[in-house]
Amino acid sequence: MTVERDHVAPPRRSDSAAPADIKDVLWKAADKLRGSMDAAEYKHFVLGLVFLKYVSDAFAERRDAIAEELAADGIEGDAAERLLDDPDSYMSEGVFYVPEPARYDQVAARAKTPPGGMTVGEVIDSAMAAIEKRNLELEGVLPKIFNRTEVDQRRLGELIDLIGRIGFRDEAKKARDLLGETYEYFLERFAKAEGKRGGEFYTPASVVKLLVEVLEPQPGERVYDPACGSGGMFVQAEKFIESHGGRAFDISVFGQELNQNTWRLAKMNLAIHGIGANLGSEWGDTFHNDRHPDLRADVVMANPPFNVSDWGGELLGMDPRWKYGVPPIGNANFAWLQHMAAKLSPRGRAGIVLANGSMSSKQSGEGDIRRAMIEADLVSCMIALPPQLFRSTQIPACLWFLARDKGPTRGLADRRGEVLFIDARDMGVMENRTERVLTEEELAEIAGAYRAWRGTSKDLYVDDAGFCYSANLDEIKQNDYILNPGRYVGATVVAEDIEPIADKIFRLTKKLFSDFEESAHLESEVRAQLGRVDV
Repeated sequence: MTVERDHVAPPRRSDSAAPADIKDVLWKAADKLRGSMDAAEYKHFVLGLVFLKYVSDAFAERRDAIAEELAADGIEGDAAERLLDDPDSYMSEGVFYVPEPARYDQVAARAKTPPGGMTVGEVIDSAMAAIEKRNLELEGVLPKIFNRTEVDQRRLGELIDLIGRIGFRDEAKKARDLLGETYEYFLERFAKAEGKRGGEFYTPASVVKLLVEVLEPQPGERVYDPACGSGGMFVQAEKFIESHGGRAFDISVFGQELNQNTWRLAKMNLAIHGIGANLGSEWGDTFHNDRHPDLRADVVMANPPFNVSDWGGELLGMDPRWKYGVPPIGNANFAWLQHMAAKLSPRGRAGIVLANGSMSSKQSGEGDIRRAMIEADLVSCMIALPPQLFRSTQIPACLWFLARDKGPTRGLADRRGEVLFIDARDMGVMENRTERVLTEEELAEIAGAYRAWRGTSKDLYVDDAGFCYSANLDEIKQNDYILNPGRYVGATVVAEDIEPIADKIFRLTKKLFSDFEESAHLESEVRAQLGRVDV
């Protein structure tokens, strides 16, 4: 059967257009095709097709490279064809093998005239199943949702055309890079479209960058996120490694995610970025079904849900993870902190996003747990974040940084018995009416203060009133083990005004009279112009 479609103009791009322009045009066009479908559901259709385009383009790039190698070696004919279709030739380079009927150009062609009475959705579902069958690590990951009765097959066909028309392989970057950026961009846009629910799978980019810039993951380290969402922490860790001369596969990635659909998003996101990750054989509850019970990680980072009350704490009263005290049944904040502390290697470090209440609460034993963690010298840094960073919640947030070893190992500064406090509440710029972001300069300032304090940079650390302060444990004890940075950093130093008061009055009066004269002149000009207007 033939599926008729409305004309959808392909996104166009001038030679000077930035990749962000392509992604924005693609997003706007895809969003128009959403119709009445809820954003939470629609994202699985769009991101699934972006992934299909990615594996097809990456496969085609690798196939071209193999063909060039064979031609250079003088191999041709049937022998060349067999090698071109050898799955090992692709998988050995981290590229998924895509059977011919599942390649994007084939899917797009079959979607225009589906064979044997198939629908467009059946064509896509069968392609997804074929890819899973040939790549076991993708088994159960790809969405096979395109043939549901509520899916508008005409719009689906238009969406296939739209994504297929973007010239990913014509760009200077590899398909993996551009499609990875597109996938990230779409995740962010869908998170914004979903509002509060979007926070379940997406952490604002500036917050993720700050965590990574402070923790500084290194090649060869094990990185763990027990509430990994769509995998954004891992992607940023990969970018950090690569920006310092490393490669994506220089780190070992471990994660866990409770939501089945979000777990699948993460698997696809990491695959697109070429990050080999162990996210468990399936989704699961980190507290009750830890997929990595024996893991000890060098870097732990997470943005777990704030103040969760129904986490099943009553079933875990004697859990060995609760080394510093049994967390309250009605709030999982200190369960998350202790779970991550338990995962640290002897020199491991962690960064966790939590609600501000975790810094001062004394309810249900939380104050005792916090005191025990401080006295164990586990806390290395506390950062108070500005408001409105998180679209999904208005709860004020902070960053906890833990370190198993704060001593002078590997040339670092000896920070045993100290905690760095950073107050970033006045930072950030409003990106729109409701959302704030930390700028690159601000991220560098915050991370730079921590690096100077810890000794990972050549800069000398100095307390900065109103911004950062290194407190010893006695000072924290005097503050009743409350960790709000505002208690320690003090007020910003205001430059002393040395201008004599009489001179200041004379200067300001003179300026005021000058302003009066300018105002009168402008009023006269306006009246003259209005007098010339015919009514």
